[in-house]
Amino acid sequence: MNSICIFGVFVADLCFFAEKIPSKGETVLGKSHLVGPGGKGSNQAIAAARLNGDVNFITKVGKDNHADTALKLYKDSGVKTSSIIQDENLSTGVAGIMIDDNGNNAISIIPGAAAHLDEQDIDNNIEIIEKSKIFLTQMETPEDVTIYSLKKAKESNCITVLNPAPARKLNEKDFKLLDFFTPNETEAEFYLNKKIKSEPDIKSAAREFLKKGVKNIVITLGNRGIYFANNNEEYFIDAFKLNNEVIDTTGAGDAFNGALAVALSNDLRHKEALEFANKVAGISTTRIGAANSMPYIKDVEEY
Repeated sequence: MNSICIFGVFVADLCFFAEKIPSKGETVLGKSHLVGPGGKGSNQAIAAARLNGDVNFITKVGKDNHADTALKLYKDSGVKTSSIIQDENLSTGVAGIMIDDNGNNAISIIPGAAAHLDEQDIDNNIEIIEKSKIFLTQMETPEDVTIYSLKKAKESNCITVLNPAPARKLNEKDFKLLDFFTPNETEAEFYLNKKIKSEPDIKSAAREFLKKGVKNIVITLGNRGIYFANNNEEYFIDAFKLNNEVIDTTGAGDAFNGALAVALSNDLRHKEALEFANKVAGISTTRIGAANSMPYIKDVEEY
C-alpha cells in the first residue's frame, strides 16, 4: 500500500448552531452546540484513514483531555500516531465554529501546541516522509515550517498537495513545490489579489497558478463542484448529487483533500481521483461536525 503523510493541526472544535452567522457587533441567539475533534490536518488524516488510506499524521498536541480525545479517534479511525508529539507544557488548540441553518460556517482557530511545530519536528519524522507517496499539508501550521516540510517532501520524491487554508502568504518560488494546489474561490482570490466570479475568471485564475509553477490546480467551488487544470487538460466537475440535504459544510474541504490524497496514492487518473474526492466531500455535508462527518469507504461505496 502506498502511504500518505499528513502534516497539520489538531484542535478541539467548539461548534455553535444558529439561524444565521452574526455580523460584526451582532449577537445571535443560538440553537445548540457541540464539542468535537477538528483541525484541518487532523480532519484530512481521519478522512484518508477511513477511506482505507495508509496514513501517518505529524502534529503536536498537549497532554490534556482534548489530546486524549484526538488519540482515541485516531486509533478508532486507523491513523498511525507514532509521529504525534505530546508536550505537557502546552495546551491543545481549539477552534470556534459558527454554523447557520444552510450549513454555511465561519471559523476562528487557535492552534495551541501545534503553533510550536518546528523544522526539527519535520527532521525527526523524515523517515516517514521519505517512505510516503503522498505528502499533504495546509496553512494552519507555522508558515516557515509548512514550506520546509514541502521542501523535504519534494526532496523525498513525494507527490505534494497543499490545501492553502487558511490563506496565508506564499513566496512566488514556493508554488514550484506544489504538485497539487487546492484552494477554494476565496483562497484563490487571496493569492491572485483579484475577484473570481465567472467561469472565465476561474479558468484565468487556474492559468495564473500554472504559470507560477503549480503542476495541477484544483479550485473547489462549493455546491458548484470543482475546476481542474494542468498543462495538458482542464475541466469542470459538477458537485456530487446527494440523496440527502446538506446539514453542515464544516468538514467538506477536508474530506475532499483527504479523499484526493487516497485516490492519488492508489494511482487513480486525475478525473477519477477528483470525482471520488467530490463524492466523499458531498457525503460529509449530510452529517454534523468535521472529523465526525468523514465517511468510511463502505459508506462511500454504498451511497
